[in-house]
Amino acid sequence: MTAQYIYAFHKGDGKNKVLLGGKGANLCEMTQIGLNVPPGFVITTEACLDYLQNHQLPEGLMDEVRANIAEIEALSDKKFGDSENPLLVSVRSGSAISMPGMMDTILNLGLNKLTLNGLIEHTGDTRFAYDAYRRFIQLFGKVALGIDDEKFDHHFAEIKRQAGIKADVGLDAEHLRQISELFLQVVQEETGRPFPEDVYEQLELSIKAVFNSWMGKRAVDYRREFHITPKMANGTAVNVVTMVFGNMGNDCATGVGFTRNPGTGVNEMYGEYLVNAQGEDVVAGIRTPKPVQELSNEMPEIYRQLVDLRNKLESHYKEVQDYEYTIERGVLYCLQTRNGKMNAAAMVKTSVDMVAEGLISKEKALLRINPELLEQLLHPQLDPNNKIPSVAQGLPASPGAACGKCVFDADSAEILGRSGQAVILLREETKPEDIHGFFASQGILTSRGGKTSHAAVVARGMGKACVAGAEDIKIDVRARLAVIGDIHIREGDTITIDGSSGLIYLGRIDTIEPKFSEDLKTLLSWADEYAVIKVHANVDTPERAQLAASYGATGIGLCRTERMFNASDRLPLVIDMILANTKEERQEALEKLFPIQRDDFRELFEAMSPYPVTVRLLDPPMHEFLPGEHQLEEEIQALNTYKTMIRGQQVTLDTLGEGSLLPAPFNQLNEELINKAIAKKELMLKKVRELYEVNPMLGHRGVRLGMSYPEIYQMQIRSILEAAAICTKQRKSIMPQIMVPQVITVQELIQVKKYVDQIQQEVESQYGIALDFKFGTMIETVRACTRAGHLAEVAEFFSFGTNDLTQATFSFSREDAENKFLPLYNETGLLEDNPFEVLDAKGVGQLMEMTALAGRKTRPGMKIGICGEQGGHPESIRFCHHIKLDYVSCSAPRIPIARLAAAHAKLLENEYTIG
Repeated sequence: MTAQYIYAFHKGDGKNKVLLGGKGANLCEMTQIGLNVPPGFVITTEACLDYLQNHQLPEGLMDEVRANIAEIEALSDKKFGDSENPLLVSVRSGSAISMPGMMDTILNLGLNKLTLNGLIEHTGDTRFAYDAYRRFIQLFGKVALGIDDEKFDHHFAEIKRQAGIKADVGLDAEHLRQISELFLQVVQEETGRPFPEDVYEQLELSIKAVFNSWMGKRAVDYRREFHITPKMANGTAVNVVTMVFGNMGNDCATGVGFTRNPGTGVNEMYGEYLVNAQGEDVVAGIRTPKPVQELSNEMPEIYRQLVDLRNKLESHYKEVQDYEYTIERGVLYCLQTRNGKMNAAAMVKTSVDMVAEGLISKEKALLRINPELLEQLLHPQLDPNNKIPSVAQGLPASPGAACGKCVFDADSAEILGRSGQAVILLREETKPEDIHGFFASQGILTSRGGKTSHAAVVARGMGKACVAGAEDIKIDVRARLAVIGDIHIREGDTITIDGSSGLIYLGRIDTIEPKFSEDLKTLLSWADEYAVIKVHANVDTPERAQLAASYGATGIGLCRTERMFNASDRLPLVIDMILANTKEERQEALEKLFPIQRDDFRELFEAMSPYPVTVRLLDPPMHEFLPGEHQLEEEIQALNTYKTMIRGQQVTLDTLGEGSLLPAPFNQLNEELINKAIAKKELMLKKVRELYEVNPMLGHRGVRLGMSYPEIYQMQIRSILEAAAICTKQRKSIMPQIMVPQVITVQELIQVKKYVDQIQQEVESQYGIALDFKFGTMIETVRACTRAGHLAEVAEFFSFGTNDLTQATFSFSREDAENKFLPLYNETGLLEDNPFEVLDAKGVGQLMEMTALAGRKTRPGMKIGICGEQGGHPESIRFCHHIKLDYVSCSAPRIPIARLAAAHAKLLENEYTIG
């Protein structure tokens, strides 16, 4: 054995968690600072990787294990496998990143028929010895021999039933002896071999089992879910630790504790313990544990020592600790410590409190919190006391919880929402024309689509809960029905969705409203002190702008005018504009839209004053504002059927001599009105067919619309500039920015700039003031990146639209990729991340860096930002800081996350590397 694979606790480097695992490193460190830790040693993660690669333990490893066992024997005055005073050990996993419960542990190792008798003689407690033995046989059988727990549990439950005992503690020594014998039979039956009596064979099999658990399904799934890469943690260490027992009588106990309350962050003794029990009893809930404060009455001196242990741990690690301890015959042992996992509120409070206490610096207070964790604080959350099981699960597309009545179309959602009812919009998939339903709904549930589907993107932008791609749900919009197996959910039924987990529940589950606490405000004010890159918001309404400002946004990086067009009071005007056959007809519709758009922009400028507001001119293709071809054909058929019915009813009334008028409400609809509706629908159908494109996202959209229909862009530009003029006349400090989408050549910018210059002169003359605004472009095509230097001759700012730029760079359709092959690419490692969630620094990022350099070479000091979905992702923000962007822009609920991530980017900039 050339490498050193084993370190005794008194020799290992407590700072090297990559080599020794978090648990092993902490056991070494606690031993070396004088805490009472049972003797033991760590087998390194390198030994694990060697074993997994070669399918056998490294040469000479078991010889080193024997040598280290001898050291433990000397320290504990016990002998491994001895018939008189046997040494028992635990074999525990432990990787560099804590993965609670994901890998395997074996307790009481070293017991066999010989050592069992020695343990009975040494302790004088037959019940204790058989209790330890039956626990060991089952754990070893499950972990090392692969026997299902059920095989053991059946016999255990049967003995309890025969004895008329409900609680495990009621079993006496004879019961536990019988259970042990039955467990030994299970091992013989399931493996074809007797239970191993050689204690070193037990130890070798256990070491291999713990190593193998690194690649077990639980551990692999956990690492994938929490994005734990091999750089962060690779392999598990094995910790071999002298057993100490909390189940040897009433002067023994076992417990777990936190140095502060993990639910609230309050600085108090927190934890639970059990007298006369082993640690697994606390974790498994076999018995109801007691609050740690009660230990001050049962064992006052031990409680005092426990308080001292808690203080030493937090003082040393300068972090909230989650620790485990055992009391054996009046002696307190610390078995483990690790950084405590807390909810977001507790993490924020403890950060602020520990700075106030002088325990940590502001920098540490910021860096100890994962920015993503803050999202918990900004969306309604399900009541943690909820016990109702879920009925289905989709993708957690937009966090938060929502409850309401099911509706299956956007119009119904709007009607019910306006009446004050809470609704959940259920669709197979959503389209832009459903936007009014989004506004009215508490949450959105789709059976198709991914985390960056239309529903997901829009819901996140609105801060609404969304579960997408719930494929187990069959949604039938016509029947107003959703089916999950045998469960039928009808329109009007109440459901609850959890956009943070993707779970769906029947009925109402109480939610907890978010609070932007004073502690969070304090923490984020510290973040702003360190951050260089600014955080703007992607919002489209004054209400969302005010919310974004309250979250700390310093501007609007993207206002999507098409979201304004989709509102129910504007969409008919937009449709009239699209259906217009002449420029004059189109201009007439635009003149009706103009004052509405101008007021929209004025309210946005006022809400975000004095910060910049970047308005993107119309981007999506025209057909997105119209119903689909199939829908229109059905509606025309329905109208024709209805016309026949109206005619038949009138004939009936005339024949019976009941008068010429239909009763209400039919008297409001006559054949002439229905014919008018049919004509409009047929015109819309004709236009939909005219506008059809094979690939509309690469077709007639963005600035290309502005070239074909200049009057549309001219109306929007005038709306923006007149809104700016009104605000300026009112002495309001504003910073408007006009942004042109989908640009590929400077000639497009020059043409739009001509519209801007002409309208600017007219507005300045009309209002008698000089306007101050900026003109720029989105960078979302590869050609725009390669021509950035030329674009900067006209554009005063760039904003990367990384959603489209990612599609163009990868040659991926986002929806198709996410629904078909992208999950496979991520699972198999072909791509490390979903590039629509995490900025592709190696590909898209290189285009961005090249663009920024070229743009600033032409226009020094040019402001450049990002407004794609990735703009709110912490790792993406680190890259944006690295290439010296001025701002990131994201949905309002992600603003606090981005503010904290911006501080991380600055504080960790010297450690940043791409890939």
